[in-house]
Amino acid sequence: MSGLLLRLAGPMQSWGERSAFTPVRDSAPFPTRSALTGILAAAEGHARNDDALDAYDRLQFTVRVDRPGVRLVDYHTAGGGFPKAQTPATSGGSNKGAAVITRRHYLADAVFTIAVTGPENDTARIAHALHHPHWSPYLGRRSCVPDEPFLLRAHVTDPVGELLHRVPLSREPAHPAPETVPVTFLYEQAPVPVPDAEVDILTANDYPVSFAQHQRSHRTRRIYRVEHRLAHSLACPSRQLTDRLIAYCLEDNAA
Repeated sequence: MSGLLLRLAGPMQSWGERSAFTPVRDSAPFPTRSALTGILAAAEGHARNDDALDAYDRLQFTVRVDRPGVRLVDYHTAGGGFPKAQTPATSGGSNKGAAVITRRHYLADAVFTIAVTGPENDTARIAHALHHPHWSPYLGRRSCVPDEPFLLRAHVTDPVGELLHRVPLSREPAHPAPETVPVTFLYEQAPVPVPDAEVDILTANDYPVSFAQHQRSHRTRRIYRVEHRLAHSLACPSRQLTDRLIAYCLEDNAA
């Protein structure tokens, strides 16, 4: 098994849990498996109707919540004041006669670091695609562009161990400095028991079965939420964060 490390950061993110056509377009508090799979599939050039999702079943995603962000709601309209033929289309091939009103939820200033673990052939292929993406990645919606660096490491023997011990933490250090800082992790498999750490078991209906435009479907998965105590030295002042992340990325190129 091998892996790679992604950093999902930007001014805005949105990880929808429900249909794109509901009046309220919500966001999960962390990247969904469906969204993470979509990022990788898009980088490899798979269209929505491609029968390619089985290739990603061998992957496991571990999410480190560096910063949970602040939830924002945008009152959004589309199509108001135009003739019917120029308003948004319906699924039946007609057009809506009035403005479409939605309230769209976002996470502002959130940062998630993702360990992607799987067979080495798979992760190497995906890493190559992320270096040369067919479609550029975005953080849940096309308007949500990721910060750099996006791909932290492409060839990692123990990506989860890197999250626990080495990847710089996008969080301001506390003063006075404690020995450790609490950080939330989300696992897809029950983690090795950690002394004095409670494991919360969550469920999410975000395991993609089909991305077809009119036949999207998902199944439920378990998520194991654990709070780990990480070394305080991983936390970075904002003025040093970019330099430390780039230095961490360059270690992979030098290896």
